[in-house]
Amino acid sequence: MRAGIIPTLLGTAVTGATLYYNGDDLVKRSKRKRNVDTMVATGLLGFGLAHVVLGSINMMKNR
Repeated sequence: MRAGIIPTLLGTAVTGATLYYNGDDLVKRSKRKRNVDTMVATGLLGFGLAHVVLGSINMMKNR
């Protein structure tokens, strides 16, 4: 198995699940939406995107 595929798939799954469950809340940018659920969803989205980027870099580096 190629190096970097597992972090990339993990990041894709986390990003997709976060957008599926909280996509509407993340798109709306109102000042009243500063609750804990939106903050956790934003953190999970960043976690997923970071894994996608780092896994992709690892796959390209080990070509």
